[in-house]
Amino acid sequence: MTVTISQLATMIQAQVQGDGDRSVTGCAGLDEAAGDQVSFLSNRKYAASLKTTSAGVVILSAGDAAQAPPQLPVLIAKDPYFAFRQAMVALHGFRKQPAAGISEHAIIDPTATIGADCSIQPFVVIEAGATIGPRTVIHPHCHIGAHAAIGEDCILYPSVTVYDRCVLGNRVTLHAGCVIGQDGFGYATHKLPGEEPRHHKIPQIGNAVIEDDVEMGANCAVDRATLGSTRIGRGTKFSDLIAIGHGASLGQHNLLVAQVGIAGSTDTGDYVVMGGQVGVAGHLSIGSGVQLAAQSGVMTDVPAGEKYGGQPAMPLNQAKRMVLAITRLPELLKEVKELEKRIAAMEGGKGVQSPES
Repeated sequence: MTVTISQLATMIQAQVQGDGDRSVTGCAGLDEAAGDQVSFLSNRKYAASLKTTSAGVVILSAGDAAQAPPQLPVLIAKDPYFAFRQAMVALHGFRKQPAAGISEHAIIDPTATIGADCSIQPFVVIEAGATIGPRTVIHPHCHIGAHAAIGEDCILYPSVTVYDRCVLGNRVTLHAGCVIGQDGFGYATHKLPGEEPRHHKIPQIGNAVIEDDVEMGANCAVDRATLGSTRIGRGTKFSDLIAIGHGASLGQHNLLVAQVGIAGSTDTGDYVVMGGQVGVAGHLSIGSGVQLAAQSGVMTDVPAGEKYGGQPAMPLNQAKRMVLAITRLPELLKEVKELEKRIAAMEGGKGVQSPES
């Protein structure tokens, strides 16, 4: 798509500074952009690139626009990151999905219900009693279990598995390899007479519920509950390789970065953010608005609005101080050894004056 900078400004509700008649055709980063591309700056860490970028126009805040080179056209926006997102939608759109239709190579039980204008691709298996909402797209090699329910306008990329009786709301996107509703990790360790102790499997008779507007990256897994439901709240977004334990309940609009693991029966509030490789123990409560730094190990409840980090997780400022202290350990150990030598010398009478002197 080709538009002028002025036309794009109208589309993304921005103000033009400079030549608005130049045409742009796409989006790119500051260091890679060409003269017909749009870029943006929202992190001051990359401000130096404004002087060297070849972009046709850059989306900036009003404060940063004052620092832009005079020859560089600028689009001034209150939220440059979101405005750039809007520009990407306008110029590139989203990934094109297959046309509506059911492949002759799909296996669909006669008792399943398929809504209007769905796209069911080759080698999809849909079991008895499952329901698929209108306009949903299911890519090849997906498996939908018996009596599962999938809402409207969902997208399931290749090799997604939705186990029996699990529920997906509307506009849910699951990227390749996601598994919804596999058995939770539930075993009773018990020694029967005449046998060694064994881990006896507990039937997992609950399900998993994914609410509206959730998106999960590749290879995420959500356990079904032992009883009741494991629940992922509306608008929540996962990166890749997220694992959610049985009976957990995530609030609305959470953000989980790659390799987060949440153990069973833990609840989170709304707008919780977890950095990469955060681990959360079971049966905890994480309040709304909590932010957990990457690789945090959460062992206790976290009150609403707090920022935590470290292993075990603690208030972030305290965690930062501990990290700084750890970096000084070699120096501190050296000082301790010197002090030990001096104390030993003093106790041995070397260099110590007598009280009478």
